[in-house]
Amino acid sequence: MRHLMHYALALVVVAFGHAGAATVQSYPVKPIRVIVSYPPGEAADTIARLLSPVMAERLGQQVVVDNRSGASGQIGLEVLKNATPDGYTIGVGQGGNLVVAPHTYRKVPYDVLKDFSAVALNATNYLAVVANPNAPFKNAAEMIAWAKKNPGKLTLATNGEGGYPHLAFELLASMAGFKFLHVPYKGAMQITTDVIGGQVMAGIGSYTSMSPLVQSGRMRLIGVTNHMRVPDKPDLPVFADLVPGYDMRGWFGYIAPAGTPPAIVQRLNEEINRAMQQPDVNAKLVGSGLYIANESPEFYAKFIKTEFAKYGKIVQDIGFKPQ
Repeated sequence: MRHLMHYALALVVVAFGHAGAATVQSYPVKPIRVIVSYPPGEAADTIARLLSPVMAERLGQQVVVDNRSGASGQIGLEVLKNATPDGYTIGVGQGGNLVVAPHTYRKVPYDVLKDFSAVALNATNYLAVVANPNAPFKNAAEMIAWAKKNPGKLTLATNGEGGYPHLAFELLASMAGFKFLHVPYKGAMQITTDVIGGQVMAGIGSYTSMSPLVQSGRMRLIGVTNHMRVPDKPDLPVFADLVPGYDMRGWFGYIAPAGTPPAIVQRLNEEINRAMQQPDVNAKLVGSGLYIANESPEFYAKFIKTEFAKYGKIVQDIGFKPQ
């Protein structure tokens, strides 16, 4: 009787294993939902909406974008964490909600190192520091020198306490050895208005959104946070030229609930990377100020861990109190 029970159990295990393999091999057999933790029009949403139809064409199933914004991108990640790990619910995360928020909020509804499977790192971007044309400095070297001579007098606007732009400038100040006065705002629009109006000397935010105002002469570009010269914009001043080792890029990437089968993760990675390389998709993303990344799930998983540790150290070094 015992032998019969063992035999029956073995048949169940084998049958389950074959069913699991068949599920992976036939994937996908129904539409795939892509959770975007930010509103339509944001960079993560733009990436998802450009890639989804290209992926759908090759996968033979609809790839539907589902915006779940709120709480600085935390709501969408909580929905994704709780989804079935079968490859039919994936999401687009970014540095802000994946590796910054866990250090700057007292509590987030997910553990980024345990609750998600890394799928594909899509793109990186960089921030721009801009100044009022009448500010007492005209470039990065002059800004740093002025701030050193006038500790705490440099006023800098960001989109919020403990956000990625705030931490990016804190790291710059720490590495370059100067102090500044942080002026947090609730949105990018108010930052540009007050930099132009002279209420604050400088601001930091998306290069793409700042660029038209710089080109019109209403603001002066001081520098960008990329780690090296920008290939398609070689004349952009880079802080790393003055502060060796400084690198504060933003990034975006697809993730899935923890436990998603590795074979499905690999298939998604291949299709996402292939879609990113389509000439029209590539041109639109590069045109919006993004660098294209084509990396493996393993690379992305290590990258998330490295970035998580990096922001944890920045938060600790500046003595930031989680909100």
